[in-house]
Amino acid sequence: MNTAANISRGPWATALHRLSRDRTALVALAFFVLIVLSCLSAPIYAWWAGVDPFKSTLDAVITIDGVQHPVMELPTTGLALGYTPIGPTWRLGNYFLGADNQGRDVMARLLYGGLNSIVIASAATAFTLIFATAFGLLAGFFGGVIDMVISRILDVLWAFPVYLLAISLSIVLITQGISIGPITIESSSLALPVFIIGVIYIPYVARPVRGQVMALRQSDFVMAAIGLGAPSGRILWKDILPNVSTTLIVFIPIMMALNMLTESALSFLSIGVQPPAASWGTIIQDGQTLLYTRPAVALAPGIMIVISVLSLNVFGDGLRDALDPRSKIKLGRG
Repeated sequence: MNTAANISRGPWATALHRLSRDRTALVALAFFVLIVLSCLSAPIYAWWAGVDPFKSTLDAVITIDGVQHPVMELPTTGLALGYTPIGPTWRLGNYFLGADNQGRDVMARLLYGGLNSIVIASAATAFTLIFATAFGLLAGFFGGVIDMVISRILDVLWAFPVYLLAISLSIVLITQGISIGPITIESSSLALPVFIIGVIYIPYVARPVRGQVMALRQSDFVMAAIGLGAPSGRILWKDILPNVSTTLIVFIPIMMALNMLTESALSFLSIGVQPPAASWGTIIQDGQTLLYTRPAVALAPGIMIVISVLSLNVFGDGLRDALDPRSKIKLGRG
């Protein structure tokens, strides 16, 4: 594509054109969109299957090819102690992936859990980007005392390993929730992991934004706006924020992937999503005791996490290359 055509298109149209030619990134995006749409169908699937994914059904019975089978089967070998959940039937709407140790439909829980995981990851990403952008803009533009205070706060958060900080905050807050003035977040609310995950990643976004703003602060067009007496708010909103927007956009899929992994880890440790709600992390925890008898319970959400995170990372690489082609050359992929 020649330079004249790129100029006539405009930077955003040119970036979209580059992205549309990146088949790998588009396939990755398609996989993630398919997962999102599947999870959004969770209520429809549960209604169609006639199951409650959050209620124990130890005495349920299903019919397969005219033959009734108990959802919780009594072992026929060994000491015959306890019950074993039914395995995958591979029939949609009829315990497709089998049942967990409480007789709940794994497929229905997988869809509901995925919906919660995606919602938490998306909300935490928005939380991080909003506050990190605000801190980065203020610290980078005004400097001085404001920069020193914000930078020291970010340094404190930066000093802790991500998962150690997330686990520590979760253990403290999961028992009592959060109460800040009129705002109260219960320990069972999905907003709690959103807040925890959103907070711990703020320094990782705020620092690059701050550095970029500091460089833009010395640019000719910003110095000219300051010299003309333009208000600081207008300069930040009209001149600086649009120039850091591409960085923020590239951060979206990257942060989504990181947040999904973090949420799954916290939920697996029972300090993330709390019962009766589910997420992919809680389903993996439910299935760890069934790993040798009903591996689908733990493997299914694990596979979904891998596909989702891999898709987001691949799409994020394509998005970065589309918005900043020079980064591709710098990394030796030209």
